[in-house]
This record gives sequence, C-alpha cells and structure tokens, in this order.
Amino acid sequence: MSKVFWWLAFNAFVLAMLALDMKVFHKKAHAVRVREALLLTSFWVGLAVLFNIGVYLVLGRTKALEFLTCYLIEESLSIDNLFVFLMLFSYFGVRPEHQHKVLFWGILGAVVMRLTFILAGVALIQRLHWIVYIFGAFLIYAGIRMALPKRRKVRPERNLVLKLLRRFMPVSDGYGGGRFFVKEAGRYIATPLFVVVVAVETTDVIFAIDSIPAALAISHDPFVVYTANIFAVLGLRSIFFALAGIVRTFRYLHYGLAVVLAFTGVKMLLSRHLHIPLGFALALIAAVVVSIAASVLNPPKASNHDG
Repeated sequence: MSKVFWWLAFNAFVLAMLALDMKVFHKKAHAVRVREALLLTSFWVGLAVLFNIGVYLVLGRTKALEFLTCYLIEESLSIDNLFVFLMLFSYFGVRPEHQHKVLFWGILGAVVMRLTFILAGVALIQRLHWIVYIFGAFLIYAGIRMALPKRRKVRPERNLVLKLLRRFMPVSDGYGGGRFFVKEAGRYIATPLFVVVVAVETTDVIFAIDSIPAALAISHDPFVVYTANIFAVLGLRSIFFALAGIVRTFRYLHYGLAVVLAFTGVKMLLSRHLHIPLGFALALIAAVVVSIAASVLNPPKASNHDG
C-alpha cells in the first residue's frame, strides 16, 4: 500500500481516538482521579504497543525499533511538560474539572504543530546534510542547559502570543462555566480558559524545539517520528493526571532528561561517521527511570514538614 494510505489511515485513527476520548471517556466535565488516569494511561500505552507490533509486521524490525525508541524518548521528554501544565493551571486558577478540556484542545493544536516541525526537519536534513551538525550541537546544548540547577520558568505574562491575544481580543473575568467564549454586550469574547489553551499550545512549541530534533536523531522517517510523537502526546494528558500530585518531587528528573538530550545530540553529530546501535539509545532511556527512582527514594527535606 502507498505511504499516502498509511498517513491518511493513521490520522483518521487519531481523530477517532480523540472523538472517543471526548465523547465517551470525558463526555461530562469532571476532575480526573488517579485511578481513572492510570487506566487511561494503560489504554494509550497499550495502543502504542499494538501499533509498534503493526510497524514490525508491516515495515520490519528496524522501523519498529526506531518507533519504540522515538516513542520512549518523546514520552520521557514530555514528562517535563507536566511541570509547565501545573504552573499554568495554578497561575490561571483552572478548576480540576476543566483541566482535561484545556489539555485536549491544547494538545490537538500541538499535533498540527509537531507535524509541521517534523516535515520541516526531515526536509532540511534531506536537502542540507550539514544541518544534522547544527541539530546535534543544539541537543547537546539543550542537555547541558537542562542539567544546570537554574531551570527555565514559565512566565505567561511575558508570553508574546498571549500579549497579542489580549491586545486584539477582549477576555472576560469569569470562566463562563468552562466555555472558551461567552457573549457579553452583544459580542463574543474569550474566557481565561481559551487563554490557557493558547498558553499550552505555545509552550508545547517551545518543548518541541528540543524533542523533535531528538526524535530525528533516531529516525529520518517522517512517518515513524510523527506516529511516535502523536502516541506520546495522546498519552500525556492521562499521565499528567496520574502524576500531578507527585511530579513536583521528581527533583532529579532533569538530570535523566539531560543525559537523553546530550546522547541524541552526540548520536546526530556522529551519524555520518559512526553507527551507534538503536539498542544502545533505547537502553539509555533508563537514565530517566533512574532519575525518577532517585527522586522518590530521596525526596526533598521540605516534604517532611508537609501536612
């Protein structure tokens, strides 16, 4: 079958899964509990595993290994997004029952953004071979930056997109019962909930600048990179609700993510001179697991005085 068929079939599948998520799993707005989030996480991860098996049967072992590695790298790096979601929800005062809706529409926009980034990245690598050295150097820099104690902070009040939005579009004071737009004085205006969706999408673009080159270091096949990205993004919402209560305690996580970014950068720099087996890259994901385990085993001292 042609590549066009697989692209159309996969995107139709994604739309069907998003419809299922919104119309069945979350037909009624509610605060997502940990048990529900864990079940949904298992569902999305299970779908990714089944798809990986399909890739193995249709495209072969190498593509299947590329998909699995890209998926795990994207899922690992996306954990860093959870901190951003927590800060945004806290900053804008988003109620728990509206948080899933925000992530649903924010991530839907991220799907389009990531597809654009992936196609552009693959096109650049195919036409400008030296661009891999720039991508590789950038990933190493991103890894070093992530390992430093001073982390990047999310400041919505400095977000250029949000400044422009508020300048050209009036925003209501209330949340309008969880709606994105409300009618006041005969005209529709945005609610703060819509502003949060825009903030989620723009911050995802920032994170994609790191994660997309990392995936391209593993595979130059746009279909493999795109599908791995989308499965990671689809599962991110349920992972957020499953880990929201403890993700702040992952104080060593950035070290594990820094190792992953730096390694993929080195792999990209050496790709034309030395072949690094995908199995080695896959095994390196263990750095993230180790960093999370270390965080759990050695929690911040301040936590001893909580509650």
